[in-house]
Amino acid sequence: MKPEKVYACYNKDKDVRLSSSSGAVFSSLAEYVLNKKGIVYGVAMSKDCYSAEFIAVADGEGLTKLRGSKYLQAKVGDTFKKVKAELQAGNLVLFTGTSCQVNGLKKFLGNDYDNLICMDVICHGAPSPALWREYAQYQEKKAGGKLKGINFRCKDESWTNFGMKEVLKDIPEDFVKEIYISKDKDPYMQMFLRDYCLRPSCYECVAKIEKMSDLTVADFWGIEKVVPEMNDGLGTSLVLIRTKKGQEVFDYISGEMKLKEVTYEAGVKGNPAEYKSCARPPQRDSFFDDMYTMSFEKLEEKYAAPIKYSLKARTKRKVKIIIKSLFRVIGGGVIQSTDYSLCFVFDCKEEKQN
Repeated sequence: MKPEKVYACYNKDKDVRLSSSSGAVFSSLAEYVLNKKGIVYGVAMSKDCYSAEFIAVADGEGLTKLRGSKYLQAKVGDTFKKVKAELQAGNLVLFTGTSCQVNGLKKFLGNDYDNLICMDVICHGAPSPALWREYAQYQEKKAGGKLKGINFRCKDESWTNFGMKEVLKDIPEDFVKEIYISKDKDPYMQMFLRDYCLRPSCYECVAKIEKMSDLTVADFWGIEKVVPEMNDGLGTSLVLIRTKKGQEVFDYISGEMKLKEVTYEAGVKGNPAEYKSCARPPQRDSFFDDMYTMSFEKLEEKYAAPIKYSLKARTKRKVKIIIKSLFRVIGGGVIQSTDYSLCFVFDCKEEKQN
């Protein structure tokens, strides 16, 4: 079923926007709930950065853990029970997750609650948490440090040219190392984007048929063709309103947004994951067999080899990058690109030997 309304929008607060994956709609909605003494449930990385998990946040400081995309399946644990307890206590709750997680919560609850707001994200698919753990340990070994932070959608370059930032800490004492990796070169992102490492259900996602959220958010890929004046390279969100409650809360936060209503067809043209599952690759089963028997280095060689482009294609890509840079310099907007990278933070303090 098509949503009631569709918007292109972004938060007017540049700092909040830069710390978010796209236009920072989640941040505004979460702050709305917290200002009403409510609770926000969302996904955060674990302390060791080896997994992702749902947590509850009751203040603005905790929101930093929930901002940004996490490209791995998150542990739900007893979150649904906790949400139900909060709702029955009369507290306002915002629950954010993938469509299947929202649907799962709604079916677990069994009843509609006026004090529950559900927001889902358009999901490409959920990568294996076991693969992520292998990858994280592989990066620690290469960097000689301990993962301290991870940003899957670092926008240091721009929203359209983002990447993964890893932060490590360990060598020497109190030394912090940041590593920024383009998605075109990062093996984990290549395995994810080639659809090798997704859950079996992601290839036939039933949550794409029935979405039980109040509103859906995503990157507005293709914004430069639909609403070019809102394409400044810092991130623009696509918002799909699915219920009356969703429209009411969006109207409440709309004063913090620059927005424009668009058609559903225009909004999802660059985001087919809204309605279509990705195809299951022929190598999917062999990939998981190899994942449990091969070292990550061997897995990378077999499944994440760089894509070889023709001379014509390489030239075209370079020209696009040059033109995009020129547009940034003269302030004329940004040409759409799906290039992005990953940023890691490592703790590099040297361990003392006994």
